[in-house]
Amino acid sequence: MTNRVDIHYCTGCRWLLRSAWMAQELLTTFEGELDELTLHPGTGGIFEVWVNGKRIWSRKDQQGFPEITRLKQLVRDEIDPDRSLGHSDRKQESL
Repeated sequence: MTNRVDIHYCTGCRWLLRSAWMAQELLTTFEGELDELTLHPGTGGIFEVWVNGKRIWSRKDQQGFPEITRLKQLVRDEIDPDRSLGHSDRKQESL
């Protein structure tokens, strides 16, 4: 199976740097597990993250941006649910 992440972001809102940082974090965490990660410039305040064609985050629906640990958990849940994220999992459990 090919694992693909797509990050759609608003250029008018100047969210490229945030999107690129999140992309870098995901590529580092899931090195060897992600086959493709694409940034998609858009408009209208969009910020969405898709994994293998399934939307896992929408700024509009979730009322904001994900914490990076939460985003990693959501991606992991789609591509390798049994994988441990180490400290990222433990941080979330303590909330």
